[in-house]
Amino acid sequence: MGGCGPGDLEILSAARRRWHCRRRSPKMRSGIHCERLPVMPIGIGLHIAIALFFAVHAIRSGQDRYWLIILFMFPLLGSIVYAVAIWLPEQRHSPQARALHRGVRQVVDPDRELRLAMTAFEDSPTTESRMRLGDALLETGRASEAVPHYQAALRGIHADDPDIQVKLARAYLESGHAPQARELLDRLIAHKPDYRSADGHLTYARAVAAMGERDKAREEFEALVDYSSSYEPVACYVEQLADWGQHAQASGIGEAALTRAGRLPGYARKLQKPYLDRIRQTLRRLPANA
Repeated sequence: MGGCGPGDLEILSAARRRWHCRRRSPKMRSGIHCERLPVMPIGIGLHIAIALFFAVHAIRSGQDRYWLIILFMFPLLGSIVYAVAIWLPEQRHSPQARALHRGVRQVVDPDRELRLAMTAFEDSPTTESRMRLGDALLETGRASEAVPHYQAALRGIHADDPDIQVKLARAYLESGHAPQARELLDRLIAHKPDYRSADGHLTYARAVAAMGERDKAREEFEALVDYSSSYEPVACYVEQLADWGQHAQASGIGEAALTRAGRLPGYARKLQKPYLDRIRQTLRRLPANA
C-alpha cells in the first residue's frame, strides 16, 4: 500500500484550498491578506469531492501517480474512468461484496446450488460430486436424502474420513435419528481421539440433548461456548435452555453473548448475524420476568 509523498500532498492541498492569500504591498502593514474565492457551484464542488475520494484511494492502494493528474485535470471524467477501471473491480472482489452476493443469490434462487450439485453428480458421480450433493441437500432441509450420499462416500480411501462422518452424523440428527448420530460420533471419538471439529462437537451436543440427557448436553454446550469462535453454539444452547424452561439461564447467556458481539468489528458481526438474530428471537420469546 503506497504512502503519500510530498507531490501527492501538494495536489490534494491544492484541490481542497478555499482561500487565496497574497502579500500586502509595501504601503500596507506587513502580514498576510486573504481574499475568499467565489463560492464554487455545488455540482463542480461535488465533482472535486468525488475526485478527492478516488485520489485518496489511489494513494492508499498504491496506484500509479498518473491517476492523480487525470483525477484533478478532469474531475468528472477522471472519476468515472477510475471507478470503472480500478475501484469497482476491487469492490466486487472484496469479502464483503462476495458475502452480499451470496446472500442475495440465496434469497433470489435458494435452490441454485442444489440444481448445480445434482447436475454435476449426474455428469460425473465421483466422491467429490456426491459430497457436494449431500451438502446441498443438507443445507436445503433435505437431510434424509443426504444420508445415503454420505454413507456411499464412506468407502475406499474415504472409509474412515472423519469430516464425512461428521456430516453424516448431522444428517442423521436433522432427519430425526439422534441415537445414530451420537453412536457414530462416539465411534469417531474412540477411533480418532486427536480429531477436533467444532461442527462435530455441536452435532454431538444437540444429539445428546435430543435424547433427553440434560446434564451431559449442558456440559457439552458449555465446553463448546467456551472455545468456539462462532456464535452458533450459543444460539443452539440458548434455544435448548428455553425449550427446557430454564429461562433465567437462557436470558443470562444470551444477553452476555449479545454484549460481547457488540464489541466485534463490523465485518465479524455480519458473519455472525444469522446466529445473533436467532439469539435475539429466542430472548424475545422468553417470559418478561425471565
